[in-house]
Amino acid sequence: MFHYPAHTIESAPAESKPVLRQLQQAFGLIPNIAATMAASPVLINGFIGLFERVHASSLTEPQIQTLLLTNAVTNASEWAVAFHTALALKQDVRRADVDAIRHGGLPADAGLAALSTLARTLIEKRGRLAEADKQRFFDAGFSAGQLLEVIAVVAASTITNYTGSVTQPELEAPFTEFVWRAPVA
Repeated sequence: MFHYPAHTIESAPAESKPVLRQLQQAFGLIPNIAATMAASPVLINGFIGLFERVHASSLTEPQIQTLLLTNAVTNASEWAVAFHTALALKQDVRRADVDAIRHGGLPADAGLAALSTLARTLIEKRGRLAEADKQRFFDAGFSAGQLLEVIAVVAASTITNYTGSVTQPELEAPFTEFVWRAPVA
């Protein structure tokens, strides 16, 4: 079986090193998923560019983490579920809301539930939203522009989720308390 190495700044291709440095500075470590992405400068640079824009959107960090956690669960990405559980809790998403998402449910918070529902629907319907899907999102107080921002979050997290499924990175110690296992299909 092929094993993807977790690159360090020293071992990564030259074009991947700036992103790894940036992630090291932001998180205090290079997330193993990014370390495996570093084998492809195209992938890691595309990923970081999109994520920077997502985090500069009109959505709040708790909203973004709700989306990222929902996407990880929907895509059955075990590494990403653990990582985004930690980040969601750090961004003050209620533990009960995080647990609901991890178990395939919805947050009690109406706004977060609307975001989570939209993200899951986008993934499950491969972007083919019905008018009723969009209207529920708008009725929750979100704008047409924010629906497009959710698409950007889904796209960014798909990169992480699929990379995790393909490369199977080791979960870092700070996130092991949030281990999650995908339901057996």
